[in-house]
Amino acid sequence: MPNRTLGGKVVAALAAIIVLGACSSAPHVRTITVTFVRHAQSESNAAGLINTDVPGSGLTEEGWTQARQLARQLAREKYDGVYASTMLRTQQTAAPLAKELGKQVEVLPGLREVDAGWYENTPTSMAELTYLLAPKDWLNGDRKDAIPGSINGDEFNNEFTAAVQKIYDSGNTKPIAFSSGVSIMYWTLMNVKNPKNNLATTHPLPNTGKVVITGSPTVGWTLVDWDGIRDFGY
Repeated sequence: MPNRTLGGKVVAALAAIIVLGACSSAPHVRTITVTFVRHAQSESNAAGLINTDVPGSGLTEEGWTQARQLARQLAREKYDGVYASTMLRTQQTAAPLAKELGKQVEVLPGLREVDAGWYENTPTSMAELTYLLAPKDWLNGDRKDAIPGSINGDEFNNEFTAAVQKIYDSGNTKPIAFSSGVSIMYWTLMNVKNPKNNLATTHPLPNTGKVVITGSPTVGWTLVDWDGIRDFGY
């Protein structure tokens, strides 16, 4: 009987060692916090026109004022990487903050605005009935729907996700990325674990509006802040 008891203890001890070894060998997944910022007021914003061509319109005087104010507000946040799309207005918005932080702006094409296709240079007042019809379908699971003359949801998601992957692979833990309203809103809602899809229509991002997510490409992303909104319950 004592031998059986001793044998049982040995087996239990070995099992515990195996379990602990497996736990200790599990790879640690690095998580980061990404802040997306919509560009400041552009000339096309002021004119009330949809403009998604690259490089697109630049900032208005009001837009430059907004960009400088944003830089002063965020200078103490200690962002360790600054990114922008290929669009002129995002790079101009990023420039004052990058200067404050002593960083270079890294340009990533995948952060560009969703191509408006046939609706380029049409009134933004009609966007809900034209440009945004397909993106709304993307949120409902129909990612094969395409904006006429432009891309579908899978193509958009793949391009923007590739840019986010590059940001993650840079090693930054608190990067800030300057992009455009539709791209930020729809990619975020298509990819976070806790989406609240009606935010795209009830609280569209204003110029210099921010969205914050945390996580990684492996474990997924969690929405933390949508331009000041932090409660995403229904």
